[in-house]
Amino acid sequence: MGSGLGATYTATLHAREVALLVRKGIDPAGFLLSVVIPVYNEVQTIEDVVRRVRAAPYRKEIVLVDDGSTDGTRELVQRLEGEDLTRCFHAENRGKGAAVRTGFAAARGDVVVIQDADLEYDPKDLPALLAPILDGRADAAYGSRFLGGPHRVHLFWHYAGNKFLTLFSNALTNLNLTDMETGYKAFRRDLLVNLPLRSKRFGIEPELTAKLARRRCRVYEVPISYSGRDYSEGKKIGWLDGLTAIFWILRFRLFD
Repeated sequence: MGSGLGATYTATLHAREVALLVRKGIDPAGFLLSVVIPVYNEVQTIEDVVRRVRAAPYRKEIVLVDDGSTDGTRELVQRLEGEDLTRCFHAENRGKGAAVRTGFAAARGDVVVIQDADLEYDPKDLPALLAPILDGRADAAYGSRFLGGPHRVHLFWHYAGNKFLTLFSNALTNLNLTDMETGYKAFRRDLLVNLPLRSKRFGIEPELTAKLARRRCRVYEVPISYSGRDYSEGKKIGWLDGLTAIFWILRFRLFD
């Protein structure tokens, strides 16, 4: 891994991250992390999530993909400053999957992470999420909301729906995940360039999982914290997306 130089960068890394990169033969100054942030109507949180991602102890690029926001988010993204920012804009709302695909296409890093803009997932968990990839155990890593990290209590039907979809996906992919639907996922970028992704909405989660399994990739889970929102706070995924996920799980089990 590694591209580019950053002679002063190692001073900003935590000692643990430096040691991990060096142990794997990765130049800490050359390693680049791409954090893809799909954004839709998150004017209240987008600045905070960018600030928190910037605090993560890695040389990084932040790929912001505004998915047709109408609440002022687009204009705020345009005003954000920093050489670490790459901005992509959709003329209309196309869905999370479409935004993730746009972000993947723009990413240049050695490892690519999906970071939701609503702060349900905390960027302070990035080192834990990346560790299985950086130490060579995994090709992809999933942050699981169900492995014991601190979390806001889930709504029952969201919890039940997530567990059902994960079990159904596991049965068809022969993986043993606890949280297939997690929005916090990390991948080696050289792996992503060979994944033909098609989903436009929340089907991106089962699609990624099915295609990783089909290619026999090593997928690890790590516990993360989670602060889930309810619909009054702006949560967007609904029961129809859950039903659609069943279709996508079947679809990508049969066809690549």
